Amino acid sequence: MTSKPDRVVLIGVAGDSGCGKSTFLRRLADLFGEELMTVICLDDYHSLDRKQRKQVGVTALNPQANNFDLMAEQIQALKNGQEIMKPIYNHETGMIDPPELIKPSPIVVIEGLHPMYDERVRSLIDFSVYLDIDDEVKIAWKIQRDMAERGHTYEDVLAAINSRRPDFQAYIDPQKQHADVVIQVLPTNLIPNDTERKVLRVRMVQQDNVQGFEPVYLFDEGSTIDWIPCGRKLTCSYPGIKMYYGPDEYYGNSVSVLEVDGQFDRLEELIYIESHLSNTSTKFYGELTELILKHKDYPGSTNGTGLFQVLVGLKMQITYERVAGSEAKLAARAAAN
Repeated sequence: MTSKPDRVVLIGVAGDSGCGKSTFLRRLADLFGEELMTVICLDDYHSLDRKQRKQVGVTALNPQANNFDLMAEQIQALKNGQEIMKPIYNHETGMIDPPELIKPSPIVVIEGLHPMYDERVRSLIDFSVYLDIDDEVKIAWKIQRDMAERGHTYEDVLAAINSRRPDFQAYIDPQKQHADVVIQVLPTNLIPNDTERKVLRVRMVQQDNVQGFEPVYLFDEGSTIDWIPCGRKLTCSYPGIKMYYGPDEYYGNSVSVLEVDGQFDRLEELIYIESHLSNTSTKFYGELTELILKHKDYPGSTNGTGLFQVLVGLKMQITYERVAGSEAKLAARAAAN
């Protein structure tokens, strides 16, 4: 960026490690263009290095291991269009490295364990998403990865997950009540006693009363819909696909829920699903399908994960254009094309 942006739009992406944040960030970069986006990993605000955490007996998830005062001060500065000297947490060494100069872009994304933990930071966010992976799915994914690729035993994997669980439940999980959208990844209901977790049920929980945000709906807004779209226009192999849409309550708030259980065989046929969705914030018919097809190698592209990540990205794009004004529309489209 050569000049200071007139208005910085702040996006929050929260979730545990291994929940798909990096894939979601790639989808955002595809939408906005990398030159419009500055990504801040909030791990950089760890106040204790790996050795110190071990000595004190806390995990990185614990607020004691993080400097929220500095985080709030620097995120506020970025929101005001000011440069910061951001600390660096080195994941390879577990040490805290010398800080680096960060100049804000028109869009600043804060991602990590704690984007919505501190009220000062939370109040600055223009749009937020929480990626919520069910424990059973998280364990299955981690076991497949760590046992196959890293030579860990089943007991090692479970012990690592269990050691983090108390802090996750205390400090990370409650943040989802503050998110504009929660993407939940759950075990499928289509396969009895499924243990592989390759087929997933994915839900997009959308807050109803957020200014400038119109929840995506299926067929008829406010209705309750169960839909099996398999047939002449959508190829479905076992165990098929089932979709759901309806109103619900989440942490005492009114929400709209959209759900996909199962996986898509042919991504080009997603146009059939797209044609039955409304409030997608696409600029033209077929854009949603086109965006998924563009990067069909991204994890989650064949199930509801990819579909909902792209939908949330489109909602973030609308938020950016609304907050930053008409010049933002031109800049975003030029950068993405």
